[in-house]
Amino acid sequence: MAAAVTFEEAWPFLQEEAINRIIDGLEGVQNRHFSSEEYMRIYTTVYNVCEPNPFGPEVQKLYEHYKKTFEDYISSKVLPSLRGKQNEQVLQELLRRWKIHKTMTYWLSRFFHYIDRYFTERKNLPSLVETANLAFYHLVYGEMNDQVRDAVLSLIDREREGEEIDEGIVREAINIYVEIGDGSPKYYVRDFEKGMMKATTAFYSRKALDWITNHTYQDYMLKVKECLNQEKRRVSDYLKFSSKYNVIEIVQHELLVVHTSKLEEKKRVQDAAA
Repeated sequence: MAAAVTFEEAWPFLQEEAINRIIDGLEGVQNRHFSSEEYMRIYTTVYNVCEPNPFGPEVQKLYEHYKKTFEDYISSKVLPSLRGKQNEQVLQELLRRWKIHKTMTYWLSRFFHYIDRYFTERKNLPSLVETANLAFYHLVYGEMNDQVRDAVLSLIDREREGEEIDEGIVREAINIYVEIGDGSPKYYVRDFEKGMMKATTAFYSRKALDWITNHTYQDYMLKVKECLNQEKRRVSDYLKFSSKYNVIEIVQHELLVVHTSKLEEKKRVQDAAA
């Protein structure tokens, strides 16, 4: 039988010996590996809080403080490190912070694992990993999603103009939306895809007006072919879910459908002059 431990008795130890040690290691303050004995002592402390009543108020407090640990860390460390950064810098720091977040989540969800065995499922609450990721999403993306999304879209537009970019940053930044949703398209569609579709429409609308004014029918169609090939490669490398098809449809619509009558006229003029 477990030796019952109250939340108030357990939390100072868990805070000092598990949470603070992990944060110190991640922040480069002090990096101490957990011995097997230390790991078991932490896990056993959580177990002794939960086991007497796996659905009771002591476990509820443990779960709430686990969640608050991530919220406090993100508010005090992650957001200040992101604020004031622009373009690629904000993406680089976001990726660094997301990697740290996943490491922190890995360790704390293991230490507090017993909460997931009964409590979160019975209470219909997010699992420990989901709780951590939702804290990151609501706090970081709640404040900075527009800036993050626009930084990604700016890099993609620069690539469309022929500039070489760090494709890994784009790919990994987009992947965060999917990872936070545990593979679901929800956050990706809501917070990134709509902006991506709008930016793609605006980019190719501008290009179409320029090209149809300044190029022959033949040159225009060569540019359309080149753009479609590039976008097919791009959607394969970066984009998720329905975006892979929607982007191609937008390119075809803006470059071909919108200007059908002008293209037909250009072709007639070109054929007549041949």
